[in-house]
Amino acid sequence: MIELFLKGKKAQVWVETVLYTLIGLALIGIVLGIIVPKINASKEKIMIEQGNESLTVLDDKIRETLDKSTGNVRIVSSFLIKKGELRINSQQDEILFVISGLTKPYSELNTPINFGKLIVKTKEERGDIFVEISAKYDGIANVLYDGQETEQVFSASSTKYSFSIKNEGTDEENYAKINIVENSRK
Repeated sequence: MIELFLKGKKAQVWVETVLYTLIGLALIGIVLGIIVPKINASKEKIMIEQGNESLTVLDDKIRETLDKSTGNVRIVSSFLIKKGELRINSQQDEILFVISGLTKPYSELNTPINFGKLIVKTKEERGDIFVEISAKYDGIANVLYDGQETEQVFSASSTKYSFSIKNEGTDEENYAKINIVENSRK
């Protein structure tokens, strides 16, 4: 009889151990389910703010070049794109920094927010949430990439990009021609 009692006690200990382990794992799962989305949202917010800061630096250099005389050159030597892409759109005279694959909107969808001279807009297309940070120069300057009216895209990279920005005088509409050339990969 005592042997059965002791065997029952050992089984009860194992059952309790398994139950406590399962309860602990469930609690860890619940905590992770709450905390991980908040961590990801914070990471996305930081990426967007870094993109905004990077594009602000580029925009400041372009505007410095606009204020100076023909032939003036400014260099942006350490433009880092950790996530997203930089688009120089010469046809629209704008520069965009686009961060896609967000888990939730940064701001109200399709509502532009002014950050100084930049405009931030959250968009959603085919279930993909992304943010566009734009610097627009239409009516101010004719933005060129490597001397041409083209669109150039720079993807995320572990190495920093380097750009030279040159004031090349005025065009036939009397807008300053700003030529942007990427130097780091040459």
